[in-house]
Amino acid sequence: MGSFSIWHWIIVLLIVLLLFGAGKLPKVMGDLAKGVKSFKAGLQDDSDDVASGANAKVIPNQPANTAETATKKDEAVRS
Repeated sequence: MGSFSIWHWIIVLLIVLLLFGAGKLPKVMGDLAKGVKSFKAGLQDDSDDVASGANAKVIPNQPANTAETATKKDEAVRS
């Protein structure tokens, strides 16, 4: 049950030819190949961006302890 015989593949091929027709099949395969190529190019572009540090996040300077900063502000206001 785990392997397919040659007859299974012939039947699948006939069904595919009936659905898509003999003329559309090369066009479908060409579109599939273009999609795979653009996907690989996209992956290559992403890995180049990561290597160059283009996706690095910039974190603004923030006080370490907000409670301590609030106390200092309160003391400055009271003075």
